[in-house]
Amino acid sequence: MIGIIGGSGVYDITKKAQKIEKKVIQTPYGKSSEISLFEIDGKKIAFMPRHSGDHSLPPHKINYRANIWGLGHLGVNQIIATNAVGSLKRKIHPGSLVVVDDFIDFTSKREKTFYDDKVVHVDVSHPYCNRLRNQIIANKNTVSKGNLLDKGIYVCCDGPRFESPAEIKMFQKLGGDLVGMTGLPEAILAREKEICYSSICIVSNYGASISPNKLTMDEVFEIMEVKGTELTNLIYKTIESMDEQFDCKCLNALKGASV
Repeated sequence: MIGIIGGSGVYDITKKAQKIEKKVIQTPYGKSSEISLFEIDGKKIAFMPRHSGDHSLPPHKINYRANIWGLGHLGVNQIIATNAVGSLKRKIHPGSLVVVDDFIDFTSKREKTFYDDKVVHVDVSHPYCNRLRNQIIANKNTVSKGNLLDKGIYVCCDGPRFESPAEIKMFQKLGGDLVGMTGLPEAILAREKEICYSSICIVSNYGASISPNKLTMDEVFEIMEVKGTELTNLIYKTIESMDEQFDCKCLNALKGASV
């Protein structure tokens, strides 16, 4: 089964589906967000809006462990996530889609592992699944020319506030390309569950001090109105091109990780 986790502005991609079953999974970590089950091109899909369908969950209140555990419980073995982000570089303009390949984690108050009572050191030499990333990138012809970047470093903060100008400058010096609030620990938890995971980030604004304007969530929704269809088409085309049978290192991520 293929999982899709929708970020800000991506609350429903089931419009082409005929039969939709909705579930909330009770997990050892609490309840997951609501999951919609349907099919795309004969493939089973589990779609979850990360912030809930009415955007009622702020980034620091999302139950990341319950969400990933719930998707894994349903049989999801690969996830395409979307994340609304700010750009740390002028050349990465609002409206760009970025298939990120690395991250810097500045979150501090989130449960980041399923292994509190067992010594497990999961490898993140390749933080996002390269097989899945390449499948997304292979469908770049579905988006406007030049609007899809095939790599980028994602900086994740707790939120819910936006970053200060000094923080933005620090992230730039550390090599960050994008900044957001929801990408972690989601990616790591997926790796711990041996689920292939890739993120398509949609740039909604420039970071503080780069942007001449005050940052608001209005920018996210404005960009999604323009680019939402393009993002959804990219996800659909990627899913249609995906093989149901595959081999990937992500599926054996815990091999040699326990002590």
